[in-house]
Amino acid sequence: MLRYEGEQLFVEDVALSAIAETHGTPTFIYSRRSIETNYRAYEAGFGDRDHEICYAVKANGNLAVLDVLARLGCAFDIVSGGELERVRAAGGELSSVTFAGVGKTREELELALAAGIGCFNVESNHELDLLAAVARDSGSEASVAMRVNPDVDAKTHPYISTGMSENKFGIPMAAALETYRRAAAIPGIRVAGVACHIGSQLTSLAPIVDAATRVMVLVGELEAAGITVEHIDMGGGLGIAYGTESPPSIESYAQALCAAIPPRYRIVTEPGRSIVGDAGALVTRVQQVKVTPAKEFAICDAAMTELIRPALYQAHHPMFEVRRRPGARQVDVVGPVCETADFLGRERELAIGAGDLLAVADCGAYGAVMASNYNARPRPAEVLVDGDVVHLVRPRETVPELYAAERRLPFDEPH
Repeated sequence: MLRYEGEQLFVEDVALSAIAETHGTPTFIYSRRSIETNYRAYEAGFGDRDHEICYAVKANGNLAVLDVLARLGCAFDIVSGGELERVRAAGGELSSVTFAGVGKTREELELALAAGIGCFNVESNHELDLLAAVARDSGSEASVAMRVNPDVDAKTHPYISTGMSENKFGIPMAAALETYRRAAAIPGIRVAGVACHIGSQLTSLAPIVDAATRVMVLVGELEAAGITVEHIDMGGGLGIAYGTESPPSIESYAQALCAAIPPRYRIVTEPGRSIVGDAGALVTRVQQVKVTPAKEFAICDAAMTELIRPALYQAHHPMFEVRRRPGARQVDVVGPVCETADFLGRERELAIGAGDLLAVADCGAYGAVMASNYNARPRPAEVLVDGDVVHLVRPRETVPELYAAERRLPFDEPH
C-alpha cells in the first residue's frame, strides 16, 4: 500500500509525513483501498461457487476496519465474546458470525446464542455438552461444526501452527466420527458442517490441500453414518509476503479449495492476515542514533509494545524511510522498552537519523490488536486513509487513561 512520490512516502493519496504531523507518532495507518481490494480478490476467486468469507476479527478488530468489511457484505469469524460485541458495534451481520476458539465460556456461549450467530466451531466434547446445555436452557438450537485436527504440518512458525496432533486445537480426526454421532443425538444441537484450521502465515498450498483431502474423507464417513453436513470450513491462514516469502495468490488458494471440496458443500474460509496485513503500516520517529563498537541502533518511539511480532515470532517487516535520501547504512531499529527483545528490525539498510520518520510495513494484522501498555506506554493512535481523507479511528491513549480504573489502598494507619 506504500509508494514513493519523489522523495516522499505515500499511502493512497496522503503523505505519511502529513499523517505524522497531524496525529503524532507512533501511529498505525490503514488503507481502505487495500482492504477492499484484498476482500474482493476472495470474492472473485470463489466466483459463483457457494461460499462464505468470514473475516478473522483477531487479525485487526478496529471498528473502522470491521465497518469497511461489513459494508462489503463480509461475514465474520470470532474467538471471544468481546469480538462478537465489536462486530455488533461495527454493524456486522450477526447471523453470519462463526464462533471459533478453544476455550469458550458459558457466558460467551449464552451471548452468542442470544445474538443468533450462524455457527459454533466446537473444539471438544466438553464444549459440545456445555453448548447443548446452554441451548436447552435458553430454548434455542445451536448450529455446529466440529473443528477437527487433521495432524497436518503447516510448515509455519510453531507458535501459529494449529493443525498438528500436539497442538491444543480441535478434535483428533480419529475421534471425530464418534463426536459427530454424539452431536447428532443431543437435543439443542444441529450439525451443520465440518471445520478445520491448520495455522497462520501459510506459504504453500500443499498442506491446505492435504487438510481438505483428509476432511473430505471424514465427510464420507459421516455420510455413511447418516450424518449430513452443509458446509466445509477450512479456516484461514493464507500468508503474505513480509520478505522473501512467496505465498500463493488468493485466486489459486480459492481454486485449490474448490477443486478439493465437491460443489454440493458450501466453502467457508476465515481469512484475516491476507485481507488486512499489507493494508497497514506503523509510522514511527527516530529519537536518536546510538553507535556502539558492535552496532548502530536507531532508537524509535515505537517499540515491542506497538509491534510485538518481531520479538515474539522473529518476524520480518519491511521498513521504508518516509523521506527517501542517499546514505543508507546498516542499523538495528529498536524501541525504548527495557528488554533486549525490543526490536522492530535488525541489520536493515536505511538512511535515517535523529528526528526522521520511518514506516514499518505490513502491520495491518496482529499489530495494534497485540499492542500492550508495558512500561506504562499508552497505545498508539490508529487512522484509516480513504483516498485523500484521513480518519482518526482510534485516538492515542493518554497516561491517565492507563490507571483511571485502578485504586490506591485506603489511607488507614498501618497495623
